[in-house]
Amino acid sequence: MKKVLLFASITLFLIACSSVKKTQEALNTGNYDVVIRNAIDQLKKNKTRKRKQQFVYLLESAFAKAAERDLSEIKFLKKENNPAQLEDIYNLYNTLENRQNLIKPLLPLPLLDENRNARFKFQDYSDEIITTKNKLAAHLYNKASALMNQNSASKFVYRQAFDDLRFIDEISPNYKNVRQLMEEAQAKGVDFVLVTLQNTSDKVIPKRLEDDLLNFNTYGLNDIWTIYHGNEVENINYDFGLLLEFRDIQVSPEQIRERQIIKEKEIKDGWEYALDANGNVRKDSLGNDIKVDKFKTIRCELYEFTQFKAAKVDGQVKYVDYKTQQLIETFPISTEFIFEHQYADFDGDRRALGNEFRDLITARALPFPSNEQMIYGSGEDIKARLKAILTRNRFRR
Repeated sequence: MKKVLLFASITLFLIACSSVKKTQEALNTGNYDVVIRNAIDQLKKNKTRKRKQQFVYLLESAFAKAAERDLSEIKFLKKENNPAQLEDIYNLYNTLENRQNLIKPLLPLPLLDENRNARFKFQDYSDEIITTKNKLAAHLYNKASALMNQNSASKFVYRQAFDDLRFIDEISPNYKNVRQLMEEAQAKGVDFVLVTLQNTSDKVIPKRLEDDLLNFNTYGLNDIWTIYHGNEVENINYDFGLLLEFRDIQVSPEQIRERQIIKEKEIKDGWEYALDANGNVRKDSLGNDIKVDKFKTIRCELYEFTQFKAAKVDGQVKYVDYKTQQLIETFPISTEFIFEHQYADFDGDRRALGNEFRDLITARALPFPSNEQMIYGSGEDIKARLKAILTRNRFRR
């Protein structure tokens, strides 16, 4: 037991030493926030233990250096007097405030050898945060408004304006008419995609399959900047077209494959008396007649039938730019739907078959699906493959 405790103590000591070393390296390389996070994690429990003292020193040093660095950076950015730097200044003030809030719950942190508590120079940054936030919101509002008022602004311009407006709404909710402008920017920045289906094969596509494929509400692909329509809507200028073309549809003939399996099994079939070499009944030690089991071999012929029919659909997905009437890209799409059903008859003693064939011999033949049903059955896989293509390959990159 003592050896186990000693080994555990040594292991914990080595882990602690390794953690201190890594944290010290982060301090030496200027990764102050890494040092602060590591030290706080170590000090959340048993912060007054002797072996945790090094983390208190590291935290004290890293906090002071991080604050000095960030305040120096803010001072430099303010001197530049560039509105584009307001977001950086705002983020730095928030970093300073958040860093203090991480440390405050741990206080006081005693330094035992120096008989004092660790010193952290906390400041109230709330005024600076509010002032900078207001300046930043005003700057982004003017920037977004200017973008949206451009003549013939592109969709990307409206999306850029939307991002600025959304950031304003995050830091300063209900600022002026930001939400109204966001709706306008989103409406003018969205791409509308018209999805059409074309059948160039010699097979008829079931109407309900066509409806399912064009029902893009079930795909879950619409996002803030892309909306798909399976049916053309009046007064919408579509940016892109998605053409799902069926080029070849093959449906195999109905097939029934037969296989014969012969099974034999030895089973118990009553009993008989055991005889000696002279033909007399043998006795046991108590004088009783000895009986032995009789066995016989049974046989069963199993006729296994497999119903099989397959439909294979080959096509392609085309991306078209309606503004330029150019084909952007083409992707192949292919799927196969298989109907397969097994059942069996038997001739002979059923006991020879065993449990492995129980389901087969109780099953019966099923009607073959029609060609239309086979083609429709491929629909779910086609939808999944189409969704995968659209997810990996957006219209705008």
